[in-house]
Amino acid sequence: MPQPTQPLSVPELDVEHRLADVPGGRIHLVEQGSGPLVLLVHGFPESWYSWRHQLPVIAAAGFRAVAIDVRGYGRSSKPHDVEAYRMLAHVADNAAVVRALGEQTAIVVGHDWGSPIAANSALLRPDVFTAVGLLSVPYAPRGGARPTDAFARIGGSEEFYVSYFQEPGRAEAEIELDVRGWLAGFYAGLSAGTMPPAGDGSLFFVPEGGKLCDRFVGDALPSWLTEADLDVYAGEFERTGLTGALNRYRNVDRDWEDLAAWDGAPITKPALFIGGELDASTTWMSDAIKAYPTTLPGLVSSHILEGCGHWVQQERADDVNRLLVDWLQSLPGHVRGQYPRS
Repeated sequence: MPQPTQPLSVPELDVEHRLADVPGGRIHLVEQGSGPLVLLVHGFPESWYSWRHQLPVIAAAGFRAVAIDVRGYGRSSKPHDVEAYRMLAHVADNAAVVRALGEQTAIVVGHDWGSPIAANSALLRPDVFTAVGLLSVPYAPRGGARPTDAFARIGGSEEFYVSYFQEPGRAEAEIELDVRGWLAGFYAGLSAGTMPPAGDGSLFFVPEGGKLCDRFVGDALPSWLTEADLDVYAGEFERTGLTGALNRYRNVDRDWEDLAAWDGAPITKPALFIGGELDASTTWMSDAIKAYPTTLPGLVSSHILEGCGHWVQQERADDVNRLLVDWLQSLPGHVRGQYPRS
């Protein structure tokens, strides 16, 4: 079983912190409640804390809510080798966490990079993951050209951000000069209300000879992010650095090679999708959403939140909580709990 550990200095939450042993080292997790296991997987550049609004609500609805620090983040292991962050390793971590918690199966929910990690967990380990929730990033089966080749053709004279992240140390040199300020700018740049105005350039493209932060506009925090919340995120990355987090991007070609046997494969498990209307993930990947009848034949419901940016479970916590709980309680064999109403 995972070993208890001391909580981080964060705004008060009634959760338990543990370290779970996995084949690649350890995974730090936070849990609340009892019942069927719901595994929550964050994206870049975040942590388990991204699920702070969901943990108590999912627990109150009759489930065991567990949010992890993905490998490379927080107090989870941070292997040195770049290739240790390939998709297969993240799927193995998720399955090992389920076993470490004494469970045989789990529902998996992911946001941002956590969405493809959750999707591939359900695809590769259908024996463990009985249902999958995807937030912000739609499911798109493996296929097409080698990812870095495709990304290199995007943007013309400007550089696509995933290409910018490829060279170890390059993005770190930008971010780690001012971790807190960079995070604030990145969060704001993808949030409704603080996104760069149309025509000011996309946050997803780096100006020739410049840095990604050249696209940041102003210093206002988005409405969903308090100074205390930012302190939590910044404190973690100031301690760990960004290399582990960025190494996920540096494995897109390895993932494409590793998943060749699943080219075009659908996910048949019961699924949920929630995206933001203003999020580039849902506009650029609108064809992936339209393909859900083929790629996600078990889809229970799909939702685009009007006026919402990328950080859906934080920007629109009440809406996401209701949709998540309604979906969780619709799954066969799961006990209904009480959803707290305001």
